Amino acid sequence: MTAAEQERIYADYRSKVLAYIRNRVNNREDAEDLCEDVFVKAFSTGASYDASKASAGTWIYAITRNTVIDHYRRQRPTEELPEDLASDELPEDTVLQTELMDRLAAALMRLDEQLRDIIVLCYYDHQPLTKVAQKLGLSYGAVKLRHQKALTLLKKAMG
Repeated sequence: MTAAEQERIYADYRSKVLAYIRNRVNNREDAEDLCEDVFVKAFSTGASYDASKASAGTWIYAITRNTVIDHYRRQRPTEELPEDLASDELPEDTVLQTELMDRLAAALMRLDEQLRDIIVLCYYDHQPLTKVAQKLGLSYGAVKLRHQKALTLLKKAMG
């Protein structure tokens, strides 16, 4: 793995890895140390990464998950593991969900501003279409039609 590839992976995944670890480790300094450990492990064993078997994100999240588990194994035996550490969510699921959200955000940005506002107000601010119509100064019927158009465009963009 070249230095440029390592820099790209670090830039793409550092904040995501840190967030994943912070959700499982209470101490901020420990989380930051563990995050750096993940990349040291990844890049010292970079020759073992095979892009044909998994994406870089899947590979990084597997290392991250194992690093967090190792961290808790090294802790005092009286300390219990957090209940959500052994969640049913696989690191691959986290990567796929993150990639899906990135695609959705990109698709939203391709909508015109008014359609994007309708989607944001409906799904992120949990506003009913009647309130969205009031906020945008449009009739309920107009908002309903534009809402359907926005959903259709997002569906096409998401494949």
